[in-house]
Amino acid sequence: MNIEELRNYCLSKKGVTEDFPFDETTLVFKVLGKMFALMPTDSDFSINLKCEPHKAIELREHYPAVKPGYHMSKKHWNTVSPDELLDDPLVYSWIDDSYDLVVSKLTKAQKELLEKG
Repeated sequence: MNIEELRNYCLSKKGVTEDFPFDETTLVFKVLGKMFALMPTDSDFSINLKCEPHKAIELREHYPAVKPGYHMSKKHWNTVSPDELLDDPLVYSWIDDSYDLVVSKLTKAQKELLEKG
């Protein structure tokens, strides 16, 4: 897995855009303007993902490659450094969870807009 594969996976999700709102090196993925993933493009390969607080703690305890969100709310974000111990489908499922969590918090009108595509 590499940054381009993660980027393509994030962009394949419905309603997702990418930009650099913070600086020239932090790629941010949003669904209808709400962040669900961030990736630095100039340093160690990692991705920040939104997560339910109880699950965030469980993942950190179980996977050494999962840490509290770097420069993010430690309660709601994890930083994942994909390595040979994490298989791609697992990391993709965490991206799905992050995306779904953000979508679940959208308004009814936003969800309808997303469904229309």
